[in-house]
Amino acid sequence: MALEKPYLDVPGTIIFDAEQSRRGYWLNQFCMSLMKAENRERFKADERAYLDEWAMSEEQKQAVLARDLNWCMRTGGNIYFLAKIGATDGKSFQQMAGSMTGMTEDEYRAMMMAGGRSAEGNRFVGEDGDAQAHHQPQGSAGGAGKSNKEGN
Repeated sequence: MALEKPYLDVPGTIIFDAEQSRRGYWLNQFCMSLMKAENRERFKADERAYLDEWAMSEEQKQAVLARDLNWCMRTGGNIYFLAKIGATDGKSFQQMAGSMTGMTEDEYRAMMMAGGRSAEGNRFVGEDGDAQAHHQPQGSAGGAGKSNKEGN
């Protein structure tokens, strides 16, 4: 029997719980492999061939190839592991976080310096705050061909 997960009702939030950890095990192992220079070189030389060496789902591979970190997280990726992809691409964590919110690096920095997103309108799914899915670049359905946070 699955545990009750009231946090699934928080907009724009994917909690890395035990279920997500199991789902993303091979995706996160792939990301950790990028800590070695020779693996980064192999990945950059032929991304698809390198990804095919890992027991990841096709959806996870497509999310990596698209560099869609929100999609990667929905399929079990942990942001601290996913940061290795950004580093491989020469991106800062701030650039990556901005891409996940549909903001430029400068817009993201300014928002964070101003205290981050307001909790107003973002306490549960269905309110009208700026973190709600219908205000995000991936849209209310999680993007074309991508599953949303409801365990898919």
